[in-house]
Amino acid sequence: FDAVIEEIRELNTTGRPVLVGTISIEKSEQLSKYLKKFGIKHNVLNAKHHEQEAEIIAQAGQNGAVTIATNMAGRGTDIVLGEGVPALGGLHILGTERHESRRIDNQLRGRSGRQGDQGSSRFYLSLEDDLLRIFGSDKISGLMAKLGMENGQPIEHAMVSKAVENAQRKVEGHNFDIRKHLLEYDDVMNRQREIIYTLRRDILTGDNQKDLLYDIADEVLEKTLADIIPPDIYPEEWDIERLNESLERLLDVSLKKADDQHLLLEGKQKIDLEDCKVEQIHEEVFSAATDKYDLKEKEIGPELLRYPERMIMLQVLDNLWREHLLAMDHMKEGIGLRGYAQKNPLNEYKKEGFDLFSHMNFRMKEEICEFLFKAQINKEAIQSLETRQDKEERKVIEHRGEGSEGQKQAPVKRDENKVGRNEPCPCGSGKKYKKCHGK
Repeated sequence: FDAVIEEIRELNTTGRPVLVGTISIEKSEQLSKYLKKFGIKHNVLNAKHHEQEAEIIAQAGQNGAVTIATNMAGRGTDIVLGEGVPALGGLHILGTERHESRRIDNQLRGRSGRQGDQGSSRFYLSLEDDLLRIFGSDKISGLMAKLGMENGQPIEHAMVSKAVENAQRKVEGHNFDIRKHLLEYDDVMNRQREIIYTLRRDILTGDNQKDLLYDIADEVLEKTLADIIPPDIYPEEWDIERLNESLERLLDVSLKKADDQHLLLEGKQKIDLEDCKVEQIHEEVFSAATDKYDLKEKEIGPELLRYPERMIMLQVLDNLWREHLLAMDHMKEGIGLRGYAQKNPLNEYKKEGFDLFSHMNFRMKEEICEFLFKAQINKEAIQSLETRQDKEERKVIEHRGEGSEGQKQAPVKRDENKVGRNEPCPCGSGKKYKKCHGK
């Protein structure tokens, strides 16, 4: 900062205002300490002083003003020059370091010379700046060492300017790749989000909750049968006890062994094991489950049953979707480490994200079946709940009506019946009402 402070002192003695740009709050506070040491009055403008920002900016163009600002602070505000300042050359911009983006450097330059005013800008750089140290060319530092350049000695050369531009291009390209990479990760979640939101919209707005429930039950039953009694094993080897536990839990249907040759469905219907296939079990169990649900619907009423169906589906979907989002975030945090195992982190994220989503999706369908097929729904409770909701909606409507401007006019009550336009006029003229007193 020695060269920066020296130029500030020179300009301050002439009374010309100076705006010093830094890339961070830490650098602005560090430079402020140096200026205090040399007794130079100044203002510091950074993100810490929101309430003083307008006042500091208003004074930045006055005679002899020195303002230290981060590149992000005070943007979008014209710095008005004080009396006599244009004759001194206007506001002078001093950049203490190049930002990673050339756009922000240009914004800093653009704070002087606004609306035709006088102004100038200058950047001071060091080969030890983060930009040049990380992204700059090693040739420059090697060349400076060969030429015997001492620390603090000014360097003005086209090679340095070109190296700075190249470093900024590298950083901008690097940041663009990061944003592009993040977008690829977001695309994975967007596809999952579309599926969930489409299902949620169908539950909210559709009138076919029962059909949707039966489709879900059919899929759950198919997956359950495939896991417990796969088609490649003989009926004699089927794990009927485990299958019965799953069916009772999910669909409230029992399937037990009557003897070595027969299965008993719901304690009534016998199924012969000798020529039995998985497809037959699927058909019989699904039919028994839907018959029981149809009976429940008949007892309660189709309209009353739709409300708990919708509420349960939405509650299960929302809870599991929240858990899934958290799981995806946790996985995303550590997925980059897969690169050390010579694996593409994005491909691994897609693969594991698909597995997590598939597991969540099936778990959601299982819970919906478990709740709805086994639920003992109270008709009176649903009716009282709907009545309470109707009352609340009426209160809201009445409250809105009370808050509206003006009083509603009471309806006119007639003692006599209204006369039709084509009826005889009551005055006895013999004319139609519309041709007489109804004009």
